[in-house]
Amino acid sequence: SHLTDGENEVVLDVGCGSGILSFFAVQVGARKVYAVEASSMAKYAELLVRSNNLSDKITVLFGKIEEISLPESVDVVISEPMGYMLFNERMLESYLHSKKWLKSNGECVTTLCLLFNLNLLLHTL
Repeated sequence: SHLTDGENEVVLDVGCGSGILSFFAVQVGARKVYAVEASSMAKYAELLVRSNNLSDKITVLFGKIEEISLPESVDVVISEPMGYMLFNERMLESYLHSKKWLKSNGECVTTLCLLFNLNLLLHTL
């Protein structure tokens, strides 16, 4: 899995919110993370990135995934696409759109999968 190999991977975090999944990606070795957030949470994610001296690893992009442009293709797309409590935000469409940035051998990983593999992820940290 790309998340466990991590080394030198480029990751796209769709609907990053506070950026927690982006931070996890860096901790398991991602070379670069593009954290995309359409809400005002983007400014807080950027503040957290700067406060943790990770601006060289995580780039926060303010906007919808359908409207932003990335400088490169990504190895992994991570997201929590179901929205708050599975009802709000309707992120599923955006998550599916994000696949256009995915390399042909890339992987899409949702938080449902991350929760299933949390034990593996924590052992990697």
